Formats: sequence, structure tokens, C-alpha cells
Amino acid sequence: MENFVSNPMGTKPIPKLLASLAIPAIIANVVNALYNVVDQIFIGQGVGFLGNAATNIAFPITTICMAIGLMTGLGSAAKFNLELGRRNYGLAKSVAGTAGGFLAISGIVICILIRLFLQKIMIAFGATDQILDYAMEYAGITSFGIPFLLFSIGTNPLVRADGAATYSMVAIITGAVLNTVLDPIFIFVLNMGIAGAAWATVISQVISALILARYFTMFKSVKFEPSDFKPKLNLIVVIFVMGITSLIFQISNMLVQVSMNNLLKIYGAASIYGSEIPIASAGIVMKINVIFVALAIGLVQGAQPICGYNYGARKYNRVRETVKILLTATFVISLVCFGAFQIFPKEIISLFGQGNNLYFDFGVKFMRTFLFFTFLNGLQMSATTFFPAIGKPIKGAILSLIKQVIFLLPLLFILPKFFGIAGIMYSAPIADFVAFVVSITLLAYEFKNMPKVDYEFPANEVHERVTH
Repeated sequence: MENFVSNPMGTKPIPKLLASLAIPAIIANVVNALYNVVDQIFIGQGVGFLGNAATNIAFPITTICMAIGLMTGLGSAAKFNLELGRRNYGLAKSVAGTAGGFLAISGIVICILIRLFLQKIMIAFGATDQILDYAMEYAGITSFGIPFLLFSIGTNPLVRADGAATYSMVAIITGAVLNTVLDPIFIFVLNMGIAGAAWATVISQVISALILARYFTMFKSVKFEPSDFKPKLNLIVVIFVMGITSLIFQISNMLVQVSMNNLLKIYGAASIYGSEIPIASAGIVMKINVIFVALAIGLVQGAQPICGYNYGARKYNRVRETVKILLTATFVISLVCFGAFQIFPKEIISLFGQGNNLYFDFGVKFMRTFLFFTFLNGLQMSATTFFPAIGKPIKGAILSLIKQVIFLLPLLFILPKFFGIAGIMYSAPIADFVAFVVSITLLAYEFKNMPKVDYEFPANEVHERVTH
């Protein structure tokens, strides 16, 4: 069992502690994001832009896995760290075990459902006649990896919450490196085309999941028994509430992706670009943006266990220091990515294969416009994710709803009526700016009302509660 006094979350200097947790998380997240980016690059070079369009059509399935995985993983990790800070070790262990069992079961269920309704799902996600066969082949194969992908996404935050950020990083990097090696072999050497990229992804996901599963025998702060992995309904509810921000963000993100694909198909057909070019170009831009999000979320995930543990331990000054460093670091990263998106859009898009002048014309415009407020988005994500870390998930959920559902989704449908396909591009920067203003306002209010004085637990105060 953990020694509360010596736990580095509550004692180690914040800059060093945040670096030790955030750097591995950033690397792991970026490498994980490269799964889809690498697929897009090799598919674009080996299959063409229709292959890229197909992976864009299939991508909402990955978003569904991210929604459930991050909700479970970040929700359970936040609760795990809060209870460790409060010395409720039995409850912390039960939360982590319930999360692991739930992820394993839900991954199998989602895999079965996707395979049963695959064609209808691809059409609903915006596939045109030219794209459908590619999308069916790619998504049909990658569906076998869903249980492993979901388990990896969901257990990564728990492994980091136990202080093993480097281990979680190695698990993801191993899978991503394997994917990068297998992609060109399967696509070009074995001439498997888009199916080769799909099988490379599945194999890599299996390896990462197995490495992460092994860590449950090595947890430092708690020791598991087989019975701990039987999901407990009351704890699932707690995990869902704690992780609701991630669920709302990813589900709304999926709704945005699906809506955008269908709107690009409709308004693209009425433009000089046609339907396929906008879908393919937008898919590339969204995948590139995933890398930026991975950088920012890596910082946030590094800060989350520190904030959760110290808020639970009532060490509020450490929470304040962590958030101030987090906001500074995310702003710097956001500014660098903004510069890259604005200065080198054509060079970035060219990595994913060649196309005609219309293809690059739309891609460059879409990247520069849709990602215009990237330099503010890192701050907004930090504020949104901070609230679940301190046990206030409803505020985080509200912030996610404001950006994706209340503003972005309606704007996607309204603006094209006035500006055509360009209206789809304008919707994102408007929603980004409003979400930033609201997020920073709520964060400032929270800091103002947070206690100014830390609380010291009595030396021998330890709890062994196992239920919420």
C-alpha cells in the first residue's frame, strides 16, 4: 500500500513532477495519433486520395472508441487519484478494477455491432459511391481491433495515474512503431492496398493492449485480485460522471465529423471541387489537428493526476502552481502549431499524396480557416479537462457542450446556407473563440473561490472504503 506522506504527487516539485508525467504522455499521445496519420500517408501514396477519403469516413468509429475509452480511463483515473489523495485505498483499487473489466466487455460488444451494421454505418458516415468499397474494406478489418484499441485508450490514464507514465508511453510507442513498419510492407511489398494498412493497425493495437494489460499485475499503489475486475454498477456510474467531459467531447466530435462529411458531400457537389476532394482534404486536416490535440492533451493528462491528488489532499497551492505551468506550456505549443498550419499548409497536405490544383486549393483554404484559432485551443482544452480532475465534471461537460454542440454543430448547418462550402470552414474558428472565452472565465472563477490555505491530514488518518 502507498505511503501517503512520501507519494511524489504530493511532495515532488511541480515543474519536475509535471515534466516526468507530461513528457511520456505527450510522446504516447502523439505516437498514438500517428496510427491514423501514418495510415493516411501510406494509403495516400499507395491507393490515392479516395483511400484517404475512405479512412476519413471510417474515422468516426475510432472516435466512438475514444469517447468510451477516454470517458472510462480519464474518469477512473481522476477518481483513482482523488481517492488516493484522500487515503481511500480500497475504493481506489475497486475503481481501477471496474474500469478494466468494463473496457474489456464493451470493446467486444462494439466490435460485434460495427460488423453487423457496417455498410449502413459507412453510408450514414457520408460515403459516396466511389468511396464506399474502400471504406467497407478498411473499417471491416479494423473493427477486429476495436476491443484492443478501446482497452488501450482506457487503461493508459490509469497506468499514468499510478505514476508509470513511461510504461504507458512504451506500450503505445511499441504499437505505433510496429504499425509504421508493417504499413509499407503490407501495402507496397505484399500489394495488399488499403487492407494492408488496416491489418497493420489491428496487429499494432493488439500488441499495445497486451503490454498495458500486463501492468495490472505490477501496480505500485494498489494490488489487484481477480474479483476486482468484475464491473460494479455503482462504480461504473461514478466513473461515467467523472469522465463525462471526455465522453461529451468525443461524441460531439463524432457528430461533427459525420455531419461535416455529409455536408461536404452535399455542398461539395454544388461547388467546383466535387464531393470527394473536400471529404479527402478535410480528413487530412482533421488528422493533422489530432496531432496538435495529442500534444495539448498530453500536457493536460500529465497535470491531471497532480491536480486530482493534491485537490483530494487539500494542497490547493500545488493545484494552482500546476495549472499555471500547464496553461503556459499549452499556449506555447498551440502557438507553434498555429504557425505551422498557417505557413506550411500545402507542404503538410503534400505528405499525404498528390492531387490536382483543386485538391490543394481546397486543402490549403480549409486548413488555414478551420484551424485559425489553434493558438487558443490549447488553453481551452486545459480549462475543460481541469474540472473533472478536481471532481467537478459537470463544469467540464458544460464547456465541451458549448464548443461542440451549442455552437459548432449548428454553425456547420447554418453558415453553408449563406456561404456555401466555405461556411463549413468558418464554423470552427467562431466556435473556438466563444469556447475559449467561456472556459477561461470559469477557470478564473474557480481559482478565485478555491481555498487559499492548505489542509494537513492527521498523520494516522487512513480510509479503506471500497464503495462510493
